Amino acid sequence: MIKTGITLCQFLVLLFYFPLQMALAAEYTAHGIVDFRVSQIDSLDKGYLTSGQGKLGLGDGLHFSVAQIGADLSVSWENGLSAHSVVNAYPKASGDGESTVLGFTEVYLKYRSLPTSSGYRFQTKVGIFYPEISLENNAYAWASKDTLDSSTINTWLGEEIRVLGSEFKVTRLGRMNNNKYDISLSATAFINNDPAGALLAWHGWTISNRQTLWTEKRAFPWFPARADGQALAGQADKSDPFLELDHRVGYHARGEWKLRGKGEISAGYYDNRATPYKVVDGQYGWRTRFYHVGARWRFNKNLSLTAQYLSGDTLMQSESQVDVVNNDYASGFVALHYNWQAIVANKKHKSTLRVEDFSVTDNDDTWGDNNNEQGQALTLNHSYRLSKPWFLSAEFTVIDSHRPARFYTAQPVDLIETQWQLAARYFF
Repeated sequence: MIKTGITLCQFLVLLFYFPLQMALAAEYTAHGIVDFRVSQIDSLDKGYLTSGQGKLGLGDGLHFSVAQIGADLSVSWENGLSAHSVVNAYPKASGDGESTVLGFTEVYLKYRSLPTSSGYRFQTKVGIFYPEISLENNAYAWASKDTLDSSTINTWLGEEIRVLGSEFKVTRLGRMNNNKYDISLSATAFINNDPAGALLAWHGWTISNRQTLWTEKRAFPWFPARADGQALAGQADKSDPFLELDHRVGYHARGEWKLRGKGEISAGYYDNRATPYKVVDGQYGWRTRFYHVGARWRFNKNLSLTAQYLSGDTLMQSESQVDVVNNDYASGFVALHYNWQAIVANKKHKSTLRVEDFSVTDNDDTWGDNNNEQGQALTLNHSYRLSKPWFLSAEFTVIDSHRPARFYTAQPVDLIETQWQLAARYFF
């Protein structure tokens, strides 16, 4: 059975395209990705996508899958206004793969002005979208150009962080001010992300390319605090990360410095301002806050670097305002990218090495819900551009983690997992 994440609200947003099309000449574009994979995994029987304790999306064994079918659809007008929708499908993989799902991951309107005489450009965005945080997911449909699976940071962002809101961004253009650098500042006000933090607490940091569809609910492992009479007996079986529970507006602020031809440095802060003791139909508010910093830098025509670090806290309480889950969390990665044109005399080969460190610190005393975690991960990817739309990739990932909660389901607390993947990706 195919599950969808399409709602009436999203349909009305799409319907808004048509009166605008009638008023102005419009340009239509459609881009996307189809990702075919073979994966060999040495892990637990179930991956985290099917409520297992594994750190990878799929469980132990050999898997054949279409890992993503994604499309970026847009309409642009001459006045700087554009409308965008991103649709993703994740067909069921062989083995323990979850059921096929299809739906929207982003739907928004964007306006981008022409530069002013003093060199400033303004941009606004309204709708459902990712806050501007990821430095990895730079391909169509929020895929990554450099690796098959995202880092732990961006796997979590794809799973739990999405907003219904409005973003305003101003950029000072260096080329119009006799500078080699641009400076941007942005601010976003949003709703519909109150339960964010639950999945990070209950399955920890993970690695895959899976994004949660808008309105989709996600599974997490069983733990004793969910049993009858315990602190989390009222928690729903699945988490619904994109809900508005308390009618409080959250915010995200970000700054960026970009040196033309070399790279960029950015920093930001996210706060969903959720009421941590609010509960509706088994879905709790989680007051989730974090700061993030990142950099992309090109050393020469062959070698470049991407790095990100994210750290924050999340709090969920009982209706009597007693802490039930109180966690600090952090994750960071450094990735080196090498284009092999200096050796093989073409631009078709590219390699990426990514190393990561991640942790969750449990600060509460809730029985049967130990969220502590510590781990490291390494990913090595090599990609070859077979033709303009086709890319072939081989990727190896190893994750070494310590997670006491695996004891609850008779799994090893200390675990090393490996994944080998071969992929053929078609970009259009």
